[in-house]
Amino acid sequence: MSGRMAAEALSFIRDGRTAVEPRPASTVILTRDTPAGPEVYLLRRQQSMAFAAGMTVFPGGRVDATDSSIADSWSGPSPEWFGERMGCSAEDAAAYVAAAVRETFEESGVLLAGPDAGSVVSDTSGDDWEADRVALESRELGFANFLHRRGLVLRADLLGVWAHWITPEFEPRRYDTRFFVAALPAGQVTRDVTSESDQVAWMPPADAVRAVEAGEMLMLPPTYLCCRDLIPYAAVPDILTAATAREIRPILPTVRVENDQAYLETT
Repeated sequence: MSGRMAAEALSFIRDGRTAVEPRPASTVILTRDTPAGPEVYLLRRQQSMAFAAGMTVFPGGRVDATDSSIADSWSGPSPEWFGERMGCSAEDAAAYVAAAVRETFEESGVLLAGPDAGSVVSDTSGDDWEADRVALESRELGFANFLHRRGLVLRADLLGVWAHWITPEFEPRRYDTRFFVAALPAGQVTRDVTSESDQVAWMPPADAVRAVEAGEMLMLPPTYLCCRDLIPYAAVPDILTAATAREIRPILPTVRVENDQAYLETT
């Protein structure tokens, strides 16, 4: 490690600080197929952000206190099923899934919801959709109220569970993050809408990995490793199928210090 991250790690160890409790969060690896293979949607966070400033990330964010209240607007595998898959309670699983769908809409304009269990909203680019997106982002509108008002159900079946990462203990802001994969719904388009990023792009996972390794792009380890894991897949359906068989276990990176140099390790 180097820069701010290394300084935080060394200070945490030397000062014997107590780790802060990680907050629940959800991230969605949004994918689409192209003739050359799958691409992922990436956002570069503003330098002014308190967490992961300047880093390239997938859409995502903290679980909101009301995210678990969407049970009556739910379609797909049950919260209990997701809870077993993710190793948490059904209530927590519902909140993680709802946060994944809400944050994806807030940060990309893509909505994994529809009027019934067999359809998805085909266009979210109108002014009325943008007004609702902004209201959700500012927390003036709750996600359950948004779904109810529009007569929509959350399409949980469009999400696959991909990974579970916990921010290292030395970080002053920590998150217990569930990573999901999803395909861009037909008819919908991503939009550069969120105020939290200064650049967005669709990119083949292999190109993102090469950019990070060349020092041309900054990523936190979970984002980088998720991109690397996606490289072998030739199409988005293959990724979604693979998600059903992945082992989901919490990954908490630890720090090893040698000669005043901090190294981040995962097991």
